[in-house]
Amino acid sequence: MSVVIRLSKTGKRGTRIFRVVVVEKRQKRDSMPIENLGSYTPATKHSQQISAINENRIKYWQSKGALLSPAVKQMLTQKS
Repeated sequence: MSVVIRLSKTGKRGTRIFRVVVVEKRQKRDSMPIENLGSYTPATKHSQQISAINENRIKYWQSKGALLSPAVKQMLTQKS
């Protein structure tokens, strides 16, 4: 089983919210996750970027062999 940490879309059109989830690689984007690690709201015209991500759990899943998607990897490097 190959596990990936990636984004899952929620919210209305125009006000997207992304969840950072652990999911099997072959599953669809919005399928049932193994674990929800936090959320990310991109910056819009009227609001700022908000991210609430549990980095300890990301490190735990990486130690178990989970891979980061390019979008999640970029978010984590920008946050640091």
